[in-house]
Amino acid sequence: MGSPQALDDTDRRLVSLWAADCAERVLPLFEAEAPDDGRARDGIERARGYGRGDLEAATMIRRRFEAGRAARSVHSPAAVAAARAAGQASGVAHMGAHALGAAAYAAKAASLDTADSEAARRDEVGWQVEHMTPGVRSALTKLPLLGENSAGPLGNGLLTSGVLAVTIREIQAELRSEAG
Repeated sequence: MGSPQALDDTDRRLVSLWAADCAERVLPLFEAEAPDDGRARDGIERARGYGRGDLEAATMIRRRFEAGRAARSVHSPAAVAAARAAGQASGVAHMGAHALGAAAYAAKAASLDTADSEAARRDEVGWQVEHMTPGVRSALTKLPLLGENSAGPLGNGLLTSGVLAVTIREIQAELRSEAG
């Protein structure tokens, strides 16, 4: 039995498109610092290609780390978080829970690019939730709550602490309140 964080292929394709949208919103933070590094943009475009059905999961899985590695080519925390958002989006074909990672890193990137970081983070989360389709909402609701299942990115890793965890918990609480 696979991890409940994986989601089935149909759900992964749905959340891949949303994750790409989340990551693309902060991509300019990365590209301003590394205009010649196309890895983050490519990861977002591949996530969209997978979501549309143009790419197979196996292709995406083989290349899932490329976009995230772009974080090594920048120095500002906002640019690093933006690259990681793209990396998480490109990892959705492997495991659907990475969509929440893309959203969390995007919100973190937005928060690091302004003086009022908490307001920017909350605004970004608001946009993310508002731009979920019913199918995306349904798919993300199938994921275990952060920290409840160790077999994936929502287990014991980077996403389970700090502002990333706060963001994911907020998104999951919003989804659960709408479903219940």
